[in-house]
Amino acid sequence: MRYALGIDVGSSFAKAVLLGDGTLRSYATMPSGGNYAKVARKVASASIEKASISDADISTTIATGYGASAVDFADRTLPDISCHAAGIHHLFPSAGTIVDIGSQFCRAIKLDGDGRVSNFVQNEKCAGGSGKFLQVIARILHMNIEDIGALSLEAANPVQFTTGCAVFAESEAVSRIAEGASAADILAGVHKAMSAKIVNLTIRLGMLPECAITGGGAKDIGLVRTLEAELGVNLLVPEEPQISAALGAALLHTIV
Repeated sequence: MRYALGIDVGSSFAKAVLLGDGTLRSYATMPSGGNYAKVARKVASASIEKASISDADISTTIATGYGASAVDFADRTLPDISCHAAGIHHLFPSAGTIVDIGSQFCRAIKLDGDGRVSNFVQNEKCAGGSGKFLQVIARILHMNIEDIGALSLEAANPVQFTTGCAVFAESEAVSRIAEGASAADILAGVHKAMSAKIVNLTIRLGMLPECAITGGGAKDIGLVRTLEAELGVNLLVPEEPQISAALGAALLHTIV
């Protein structure tokens, strides 16, 4: 059997997906760090080792993402939006819209009936709608980012942030802590502020029924639940939301 390797090097995490005969065989994720070329090789090796195969079994390697150009062993690169679309369409064929919440950007992507990108919109340079916002607040609260989603669901009186900017929200969060607001209420307020930005993107795009969510932000259950309430839909969430672009890259290996 020959395998296709998809690698997505994002600004915060690198992901690798290994496909054999169109079936997911293994995947790996790890922090990107400062050396994209090095982490691409490490995450690729991790996925190959998990599948108990060797480098010689890889027929093609496709790179995507922020650091795709650093993957010097890739056969070619593809746009990450196209890869997200292919990955989500493979997982959820009925999905017409994707909300991608990455570390730097948040995007809303519209798919056609064949799972190809028909349109997309992206948040402005402000990090208010991206995973960076969550990282900033987690640091202020001295919490692991993996723990903030569940805690936010315990909120009794979510804080209302007067700004959607991550920089100003940092100062506002510090003020709310000084006023005695609980961590849960602050996190729930952050999720509401982020959701407002994301909803605006879907309005601009024109959201189609069946919406999937991907990226690191999709691992935050509090954000997912808040966004579902704001959008009025049940979001389709992949088992591992961070690998959809790497999966799509591997699936698109036959595209010339």
